[in-house]
Amino acid sequence: MDKQALATFLRSRRERLQPEDVGLARGPRRRTPGLRREEVAQLASVSVDHYSRLEQARGRHPSHAVLEGIARALRLSGQERAHLFHLAGQAEQERSGGPSRRVNPATAQLVHRLTDAAALVVDDTCRVLAWNSLAAALFEDFSALSGKDRNVVRRLFLDRGPGGLDSAFTEDDRFATTAVSYLRIAQARYPGSKEIRGLIDELLATSAEFARLWHAQAVRVEHHSRQVFRHPQVGPVELDFDVLTVPGQDQQLVIFTAEPGSRAFETLQLLKVIGTQRLDVPG
Repeated sequence: MDKQALATFLRSRRERLQPEDVGLARGPRRRTPGLRREEVAQLASVSVDHYSRLEQARGRHPSHAVLEGIARALRLSGQERAHLFHLAGQAEQERSGGPSRRVNPATAQLVHRLTDAAALVVDDTCRVLAWNSLAAALFEDFSALSGKDRNVVRRLFLDRGPGGLDSAFTEDDRFATTAVSYLRIAQARYPGSKEIRGLIDELLATSAEFARLWHAQAVRVEHHSRQVFRHPQVGPVELDFDVLTVPGQDQQLVIFTAEPGSRAFETLQLLKVIGTQRLDVPG
């Protein structure tokens, strides 16, 4: 149980809710941002003292029933609920290593069969484990990167050069928020991983944007959304992306698609021809 992380997460989720969000009257002289601790305790059917101690990082291990009540009271999403249980040491047996990086051959074969879609397989830390040629053309040639540098989160926030992965995204970045959320879940799932802790420390020390998303405590995984990507050769392209969990693995299959006949689809077809070659000619 990570008492301090649990306390921080609970406070952040409580402060984002307003009384009217949960059917309570606002009342006069409300100075607390969001809900009061007493209101959360009431909604969760737990004692005020028990809940307050959890927010102060002084509480004992909460039971499964208490966590269920708190998740319900704070209106947590499925991902946030899973994160809450991980922080409290209730969801799964803690694993000190890290996620498996072995891609099932059937999954790898599926990725390469998706010729009209860009596809990636990533682990819970967002390291790219497998990709097809269109994904390499859309983002970058992952085969030219070391294992450490194939991490999507690391490339998004630390690679600031022209044509780097970070330049592919707009400011309204649902994909980046999803990637940060997976890293947060991985930290709770693998509390003993020095690699994960090192990556988080590096990102916090180097990227103000990552620090902003990380300290916001958001756990929001977009399983289906739309994102505008900027490509250095073909310009902006708006794609749908779907995040699918690989059964039996701590891995996600991410697929980027466009409606057939659309401008975005034609752009993907052009990228299939261009591949990873650069169109600019050195002067």
